[in-house]
Amino acid sequence: MLQELKENYGHLFENELLHEINKVGTLKEVKEGIKIMDIGQYIRSMPLLISGAIKILREDNNGDELLLYFLEKGDTCAMTLSCCLGNAKSEIRAITELDTKLIMIPIQKMEEWTAKYKSWRNFVFDSYHNRLMEMLTTIDSIAFMKMDERLLKYLRDKINVTKEDVIKNTHQEIAYELHTSRVVVSRLLKTLENQGKIELHRNHIKIISL
Repeated sequence: MLQELKENYGHLFENELLHEINKVGTLKEVKEGIKIMDIGQYIRSMPLLISGAIKILREDNNGDELLLYFLEKGDTCAMTLSCCLGNAKSEIRAITELDTKLIMIPIQKMEEWTAKYKSWRNFVFDSYHNRLMEMLTTIDSIAFMKMDERLLKYLRDKINVTKEDVIKNTHQEIAYELHTSRVVVSRLLKTLENQGKIELHRNHIKIISL
């Protein structure tokens, strides 16, 4: 685990901190599509991503979901950090977008490392800033973009995260994450197909040119 830590976080953390993470952290490998955190759950540890991707979702009063952002290699989740520090319940749902490897850090180490290591403080503050910017982008897309523009952004974000030109989500799953209806998503996807930008298949969408 230490070698993977050095490869992914060696440019951020000093050697002493890397060894502490290696000592107290737990390495986990999680398959694609697994819920690793849910709304209302108390957070006992925070994740450091080694590989893969995790999607962070919010839920409204009707149980409908909205995709907030993705976590990728080298990231952690600012909303998890907030819950850890405040001993509060999670306000988000986290589901693995890809097969994911992560290191879980006990929350007891959060304040200790914030006081002890400048690199950890910088990492935490940068994480807050990056996730805030991503949530503002999501808010802007809802407030200012038409649904066809939001769908295009969603598809681009997906292929950027997965590094593949095939999206395996169903029309209904896309509709959930964009907080709209399946009928709207299917209609807009068909328009993109007619424009030669995608190919619609039974169980996946192939990206041609976005």
